[in-house]
Amino acid sequence: MRTAVIVFPGSNCDRDVGVALERATGRRPDMVWHTDTDLPDGTAAVAVPGGFSYGDYLRSGAVAARSPVMRAVADAAARGLPVLGVCNGFQVLTEAGLLPGALMRNRGLNYVCRPVALTVGDARSPFLSAYRAGEAVTVPVAHNDGSYYADDEMLDRLEGEGRVAFRYAEPVNGSARSIAGIVGGPHGNVLGMMPHPERAAEPAHGNTDGARLFQGLLAAIA
Repeated sequence: MRTAVIVFPGSNCDRDVGVALERATGRRPDMVWHTDTDLPDGTAAVAVPGGFSYGDYLRSGAVAARSPVMRAVADAAARGLPVLGVCNGFQVLTEAGLLPGALMRNRGLNYVCRPVALTVGDARSPFLSAYRAGEAVTVPVAHNDGSYYADDEMLDRLEGEGRVAFRYAEPVNGSARSIAGIVGGPHGNVLGMMPHPERAAEPAHGNTDGARLFQGLLAAIA
């Protein structure tokens, strides 16, 4: 089962996501450098990891979104391949136009780094197939620009189309309607989320609530 992790200058969660993918699929993912123009042949899923790509200059994710490899990621998403963006990866996906909205500076202007309570949304996505809608889970966050923003029309559309994947169940960063993650793509195959499921993916982490997201991914591409 071949997967790919995109690596930008400043990425610092690429290996974490890679380990989570390897545990789920039994195969080490390909680490794809941002200047590459193609994904490896046979790639079945793509992860855009967290970190601080290009030092978060200009806007978080804005420079990375214009890297050559993102054209290949966009093509993969259009073909229906699962694409996961975590934290900075979520920011990259919004900046690249693969998901709507934007990630703004946290309310209170504080960096937030701790486990947070989430509620699983009703989004129809392979990533969520191992969860129940309304289920309570705990997944860590680590971000400074994680407050999700979209206008009311788009927020209504996301909710009406069942595209909210996760909501914060406690105050975290001031996100509109407490949104922590959304899905897009032709089949709900693109997921962007600020919490880090790869940091809650094995018993050594003290919590495995994030592991089921990767199990859902495996089921989608098996």
